[in-house]
Amino acid sequence: MSELALFKGGLPAYLQTAQDDVTNALAGESLGARRISIKGGVFREMIGGKEYRVSEERSMNVVIVKAASKVSRVFYSGNYSEGETVSPTCWSSDSQRPDEKVKEKQSATCLTCTKNIKGSGQGDSRACRYQQRLAVVVDGEIQKHEVYQLVLPPTSVFGDGEKGKLPLQAYARHLKNNGVPITGVVTEMRFDTASPTPKLVFKPVRPLT
Repeated sequence: MSELALFKGGLPAYLQTAQDDVTNALAGESLGARRISIKGGVFREMIGGKEYRVSEERSMNVVIVKAASKVSRVFYSGNYSEGETVSPTCWSSDSQRPDEKVKEKQSATCLTCTKNIKGSGQGDSRACRYQQRLAVVVDGEIQKHEVYQLVLPPTSVFGDGEKGKLPLQAYARHLKNNGVPITGVVTEMRFDTASPTPKLVFKPVRPLT
């Protein structure tokens, strides 16, 4: 089904007037042991911290079933590599101020934090990174009820993108503007091969039955 058909009457009747908090949260602004990593520009399915399946495909179809209501932030004082089990030094669930459980708060607010300045990280990056946490199920395996955590880097969340290659927030706005809930469609997430670091772009594939 084409994207045009999806937005022009291709949706089942029960989805045509649906609204959901996940789409609205993403457009506006940890789960168990299963997660999908995009380390190295490939999709790695992990269970309990161990890699059990790797896809060499450039895209993966999923259903986004839940999302953190706010973009979060995380800071590691050392050289952090994805997949390590070390805990972050400081973090924020709402990108406004450190969470109460943080023992080594870097600042009273994220806005005034020196780790939020461009260049405080590697190159021109910020030492404190934005991230968006999602819960997804893999298309074709929905009946297994296996939910994966997916943590997206800021390049996969922010920006305008282009048709068929949208970062997450732009993708959610695209769906919302067409009256489509993100939880009601199969979403293709694809690696942007023009990006020097792992970056995903999104587009709708078809409505769920």
